[in-house]
Amino acid sequence: MGVVLEKLPGISGRVPGGEIVLTTADAIIGWGRKSSVWPLTFGLACCAIEMMGSYASRFDFDRMGVIPRPTPRQADVMIIAGTVVKKMADPIIQIYHQMPEPRFVISMGSCANCGGPYYDSYSVVKGVDKIIPVDIYIGGCPPRPEALQYAVIKLQEKISRMKLKNTHGATFQQAKGSREL
Repeated sequence: MGVVLEKLPGISGRVPGGEIVLTTADAIIGWGRKSSVWPLTFGLACCAIEMMGSYASRFDFDRMGVIPRPTPRQADVMIIAGTVVKKMADPIIQIYHQMPEPRFVISMGSCANCGGPYYDSYSVVKGVDKIIPVDIYIGGCPPRPEALQYAVIKLQEKISRMKLKNTHGATFQQAKGSREL
C-alpha cells in the first residue's frame, strides 16, 4: 500500500485483481484541505520580511503544500503580518470576505496581535482580531520563519479535525480547540 493510503483512516484489504480502501468523505476532503494550504499574504510591515524568508530555499514552505496566492478568491488562509492601521481595516475586511469558506486567519507578530510598540498610537488597530476572527496567533517582534511554519502545522491539525455538515451544501464545522499558539 502507498504512503498516502496508510495514513488515511479506513479499511484496506486485498480483493481479486488488486487492493481496495474504504474511508469517509470527511477523511479524504480533510486530507486534501490540510495538504494544500494556500495563503493570501498580507504583509504590512517588517514581519512580512520574515514571512518572505519562510518561502526561501532554507525553510521552503512549498514542500508543505503552502503556496502563496495573489488573489483572495483562490486563498483559504490570510496571513496578517505587521501593523494594522485603521486606514487598512476596511480593505482587510473586504479581502477577508472575498475569500471562500472555510477561511482561516493567522496573526503574525506583536503588531498584528495587539498593536505592538505602536499600541498607544491613535491610528493603530489594537489587534487584528478586533476586525476579523483570528485562528492562530504568532508572538514575537518579528517572529522567525520557523514560528510561521509551526503555526501552519497547527492550522493543518485544526483543518484535519474539521467535519462536513450534512445539510444543504458542503460546509465545514469549526473544530473545537485552542485558538492561540
